[in-house]
Amino acid sequence: QVQLVESGGGLVQAGGSLRLSCAASGRTFSLYAMGWFRQAPGKEREFVAAITASGVTNNYADSVKGRFTISRDNAKNTMYLQMNSLKPEDTAVYYCASRNTPFSGPSVDSKTYTFWGQGTLVTVSS
Repeated sequence: QVQLVESGGGLVQAGGSLRLSCAASGRTFSLYAMGWFRQAPGKEREFVAAITASGVTNNYADSVKGRFTISRDNAKNTMYLQMNSLKPEDTAVYYCASRNTPFSGPSVDSKTYTFWGQGTLVTVSS
C-alpha cells in the first residue's frame, strides 16, 4: 500500500530554516502530484505548496511564497519542502499528501489528495 513518511521537523528560531522530506513507497512515485499541508493548534488544515508529477509546475500559498520551495526527486521517491525565513506563525504539524490520479495538477484542495503521511511538527520560536 502507499506510504508517505515525513521527516525533518523540529524547533527553530524565527528567521531560521528547515527542510522537510516526504519519502513515498508503494507505487510509482513519478506519476502523481504531491502536496504539503499544515495544521496549527486549534486551526483548520491549510494548503502550503504542491508540485506536479514532473516537478515542472508548482503552487504556493500566499503566506509562504518567496520563503518556501517545494521540490521532488523522482529517482529517490522523495519530495521536499525547503523553508526559509521561518516565522512563529509557521508553527504547525506539516503533512505531505499524494493525489491518486496520474499527471493531475498541483491542487490546493486537500480533498483532492488521497494519501497522507503522519505529519512532522515544526515549531518556530520568536
